[in-house]
Amino acid sequence: MTARIVLQQADITRALTRISHEILESNRGSRGLVLLGIPTRGVVLADRLGAILDQIEPWSGAVGALDVTMYRDDLAKNPTRAPSPTSIPEDGIDGKTVVLVDDVLYSGRTIRAALDALSDLGRPRAVRLAVLVDRGHRELPIRADFVGKNLPTSVEERINVRLEETDGTDEVTIE
Repeated sequence: MTARIVLQQADITRALTRISHEILESNRGSRGLVLLGIPTRGVVLADRLGAILDQIEPWSGAVGALDVTMYRDDLAKNPTRAPSPTSIPEDGIDGKTVVLVDDVLYSGRTIRAALDALSDLGRPRAVRLAVLVDRGHRELPIRADFVGKNLPTSVEERINVRLEETDGTDEVTIE
């Protein structure tokens, strides 16, 4: 099965820049904003969004990571997941606007797990979702607020997000 490249480095950068502007617009600036990436590639994307936000409008917000491993409902089927560290701002997330960041939105189960994990950490004012790719096929009523690219796929297809920091290249492929 051959992989077809659907986003290259410039496309990913453009999408993240647009998402950054949309986040600032919907939040009416950067005040009280926290970006939490879902490991592994969501953390990389959150870091990139934070850097772009800082270029657009210097902000005092924070970028962190939210591990959802122990909150997943499929641990019995996939018990080999290694937990990643969760890192949140020193002053917490209470009263803040938290933007969860992930690479691909598919069934919605990872985001459900993230919402459960988030509720154990505090009570944000609002929670938003930013994803690089929305491929459809939702099993739960979850929708992204900020989407880099909608890529309708069949359930047999696989979306692969590769990022320079983790994979040595920036691209999104469908196979």
